[in-house]
Amino acid sequence: MSRIGKKPIPLPKGVKVNITDGMIEVTGPKGTLSTALPEGITLKVDGEQLIAERSGDDKAAVHGLARALVANAVTGVTTGFTKQLDIVGVGYKVEAQKNRVIFNLGYSHPIEFPLPKGVEVKVERINKQITQYQTTLTISGIDKQQVGQIAADMHTLRKPDPYKGKGVRYAGVALKLKPGKTGK
Repeated sequence: MSRIGKKPIPLPKGVKVNITDGMIEVTGPKGTLSTALPEGITLKVDGEQLIAERSGDDKAAVHGLARALVANAVTGVTTGFTKQLDIVGVGYKVEAQKNRVIFNLGYSHPIEFPLPKGVEVKVERINKQITQYQTTLTISGIDKQQVGQIAADMHTLRKPDPYKGKGVRYAGVALKLKPGKTGK
């Protein structure tokens, strides 16, 4: 039994669902997302909610997965997803342009990061209690997987230093710093 798979997915007003063979297309105020359904999983509309059903007990492993993917699509087209990254370090800068982000992270050259269609980046300075704090980068879009992958790729450009904490770090994630050398 999949506890997550049994939960119904609420459909807010303004969301339209088109179910075809092995695919579901969710359309809402922010855009359209298509999700492939695993074999043996079917969806049916029951009033203002979607219910995921499986063909047999051998499909229990993907029942919850299919329901979670569709629920993420419904959430994405209604409210969207965001991730925040903090840029920490003296001289570290970020500049957002139309379809790319330019990072200056202490390397000898600036790093150009191209943005895929459907993803927006906003650079802002939020007052935080981090020493050497520069800016916060907010990544937003309707596809949860795409937003998370872009945030992870940006994070790997300059991972936080374990001693001073300089680098690109996820906002809201506590970073435990290592102690430096001591005199003894």
